[in-house]
Amino acid sequence: MRSAIVVGAGIAGLVAARDLADAGASVLLLEGTDRPGGKLRGDRVAGVQVDVGAEAMLHRRPEGSALAGDLGLPLVHPTRASSRVWTRGALRPLPRSLMGAPLDLDQLEATGILSPEGMARARQQVVRHAEGDASVGDLVASRFGDEVVDRLVEPLLGGVYAGQARRISVRSAVPQLADLLARDDFTLPQPPGDAPPVFAAVEGGMWRLPAALAADLADRPGVEVRYDAPVTGCRRTGGGFGVTTPTGEETADLLVVATPAAPAARLLADVAPVAATELAEVAYASVALVTFAFRADDPGVAEALDVGASGFLVPPVDGRRVKASTFSFAKWDWVRDAGDGLLVLRTSLGRYGEEATLQVPDEELVRASLADLAEATGLRAEPVDAVVQRWGGGLPQYWVGHTERVARIRAAVAPVPGLAVCGAAYDGVGIPATIASARTATASLLT
Repeated sequence: MRSAIVVGAGIAGLVAARDLADAGASVLLLEGTDRPGGKLRGDRVAGVQVDVGAEAMLHRRPEGSALAGDLGLPLVHPTRASSRVWTRGALRPLPRSLMGAPLDLDQLEATGILSPEGMARARQQVVRHAEGDASVGDLVASRFGDEVVDRLVEPLLGGVYAGQARRISVRSAVPQLADLLARDDFTLPQPPGDAPPVFAAVEGGMWRLPAALAADLADRPGVEVRYDAPVTGCRRTGGGFGVTTPTGEETADLLVVATPAAPAARLLADVAPVAATELAEVAYASVALVTFAFRADDPGVAEALDVGASGFLVPPVDGRRVKASTFSFAKWDWVRDAGDGLLVLRTSLGRYGEEATLQVPDEELVRASLADLAEATGLRAEPVDAVVQRWGGGLPQYWVGHTERVARIRAAVAPVPGLAVCGAAYDGVGIPATIASARTATASLLT
């Protein structure tokens, strides 16, 4: 009988297993797929190994960068290329904002993102003091108007959550925003020139972070990582837990469930039924990423793409198929160098409630992406390669009341000795927040 079982080898499960091993536990890490990393995944596109999942992490929050450093992985930061918003028939500069709430109205007006009527409403700045939790969209609309939500907040939240602005909780997703919106003066100081970059990535791709964690675990005595091992059941034993795997039951004193909310709910149905009921209510959005490689010397490719932009966001109100495009070759120097004459970029499709738009063959997602890229940038060249990566139920939705739901889940788990939960469904979808979630879980067991 092992000391601990961890279910799920995404970044949360890998970190939890490592922390438990550091504390001297014998650990079995069970993963239902054939590889570690969850939404951190790499693939070859025209022979170039790039991310086909998450490509960056917050650098001003320390957990991710510190973990990469501990594993000996060099960090890189985005170039100075700026993002755009494809709306009202043009690629327009993305103005300074806090998740779409504008911090400089003159700059916003200069972009042409809003209509004259929308701009006039934004300048009215109606201050609202929210009571309790509220949606990001409703709070921003009350101050700056609906058009700011439709053309700025929606595409930015769509990039992070693939969600809907009028359902996403401000307290869970952007707590700083609620405080700012209650002030008469909606401003944030410009960061000092020596401030650390906002974002970072592992050189060569974020997929290298879980790969390094898995390799570190594989080298440790007393640790076993088992792939293609879905856990289909969980029960309390006399002094611990038993989990059902394809090869039989495994038992341990401690159990960490580091899966998305729906499988966690199924596993905990008998062990912690109240927590399971709450977890089953967490909604998820499905998305697809299409990664392209174009020859830089094809006529019109560089002219259309190599324009100093890192990509663009698309408001859902404009009715396009893609919701964003990242010009990876322009955003990351390592991608341009690895491409060696190829320009690699990707498009993102799918928002919450739009799952039907993804239920088409890969070729249709490629065609739709190329059509939107052509209209947005003028790009007409044929790609050298295109790879579609689907993330079914990939992004948890932090709807209004999410913070209270997470508190109820943890309160229901706490009375079960030796049990902890962690992952992107709880305290944040970003890599640093997910790492912190794992550390909270292991700390609760080890103390």
